[in-house]
Amino acid sequence: MGRKAHRNPQAISPTLIAFGNQVRFYRERTGLSQDRLGERFPVSGSYIGQIETGKTRCTKDFAEQLDKEVGAQGCITRLWEDLVQNAAYPTWFDWPGIEQAAGMLQAFHLSVVYGLLQTPEYAKALLEDDEAVAARVGRQSILHREEPPPPSLSVLMDEAVLYREVGSPEIMANQLEHLITSTSKRHVIQVVPSKVHDGLSGSFVLATMEDRSEVAYVETALRGLTMAGVADVAKLSDSLMGLRANAYSVRESMELIRKVVDTKWT
Repeated sequence: MGRKAHRNPQAISPTLIAFGNQVRFYRERTGLSQDRLGERFPVSGSYIGQIETGKTRCTKDFAEQLDKEVGAQGCITRLWEDLVQNAAYPTWFDWPGIEQAAGMLQAFHLSVVYGLLQTPEYAKALLEDDEAVAARVGRQSILHREEPPPPSLSVLMDEAVLYREVGSPEIMANQLEHLITSTSKRHVIQVVPSKVHDGLSGSFVLATMEDRSEVAYVETALRGLTMAGVADVAKLSDSLMGLRANAYSVRESMELIRKVVDTKWT
């Protein structure tokens, strides 16, 4: 994940709160609970709740379907264009709440190490902002918590990540060593040879929630987007399957990472 602006990590965009309030108003006017409304997409009721409290940003397609389901006659779509499309808040902000509630996280990263596996020094070299670094490193606590149990983690990364210098050779060596020591039964890390995929999918994370619903975080050139549309999530799930089928095994991946540490970064 790229550089972020210096911003209060606890602040929720007022425009997203305003949008969420209107979604709640129209939902309650129809007599639908969050769960019942979510079933019509389908997404989890908790995802509807995230939208209503301003903690996540939905896509325009999702807003248009919301509009139809609650009979807002175009109001929610127009509000999305006015309030959500360019809402000013850190792209990582709405995702941590989903990470914390997820039972499983599956990620593919194309250009840098996945955020939950970055060392503080590696994150600092990317972000150049102490507050943003603290926020990113703080998110990693979910991998070591006791209650609720930590999510299982499956990370695929492009082989080029191992060779792309971030910060300094020392930082790279420590970062790759961290990947090796982070691998366990619940934390699976695999390297994908660059030659077996075109990389057009970009980096993304797929979170499986307690109710088995899935939510995705996708990085774009402009911003990160959180989405829960069934068709979008299904495409990303298919991409993961293809990438995993062509990845090195865990053992092979660890051997490759060790080789890169020894031959390039030390």
